[in-house]
Amino acid sequence: MSITFSGIKTKTPSKTILKKWLEKIAAKEKRKINSLAYNFVSDEELWKMNKQFLNHNTYTDIITFDYSEEGKLSGEIYISVDRVKENAEKHKVTTQEELLRVMAHGLLHLCGYKDKSPIQQKEMRAAEERALKMFKNSPAA
Repeated sequence: MSITFSGIKTKTPSKTILKKWLEKIAAKEKRKINSLAYNFVSDEELWKMNKQFLNHNTYTDIITFDYSEEGKLSGEIYISVDRVKENAEKHKVTTQEELLRVMAHGLLHLCGYKDKSPIQQKEMRAAEERALKMFKNSPAA
């Protein structure tokens, strides 16, 4: 099992705390993490990836590449730290809370959650809220 983080420059909880929290989210969804790479990038970098890989000419806060096989979660998750900061201000939450929400969002995509339809979006938001509660209720948080 491997969870890595690259490019993070904002204040975050320790990597050990984050890894344990992400493992709890996966376990709650009856999944195990095999290999997960979180990459924190700029708006411009993620916009270029969105155009190149998804043919979307828009800014986004996250792109998740799913490499999971046989129930073992594997993937690369790219998060725009610029977009996270902007969305935190817009939603009147801390940057850390928004970052955690987006990190959970990527993992939840690997667990099978979608967010295209209004019903899917509602299910995703509920799962994100459960994940944030798990973080807030963890002893080291």
